[in-house]
Amino acid sequence: MPNSPGVEPDRIDVQDEQALARWAQRLDATPQQLREAVRAVGDKASDVEMHLKGSRSSSNEDRVKELGG
Repeated sequence: MPNSPGVEPDRIDVQDEQALARWAQRLDATPQQLREAVRAVGDKASDVEMHLKGSRSSSNEDRVKELGG
């Protein structure tokens, strides 16, 4: 989906403290967690969100049960 004027791009600028704070609130993470995620997967918001969700996910045992193992 192309960016419209005034719509925040799908990139997280860790150098911009205000943008970082907005993304942290939106993704339910701390600014430090966002910085670490951007270092790990890049600044694309969807990649960062998946990385954060993965790092907060359940234990391996729970995942095996979900997969029917």
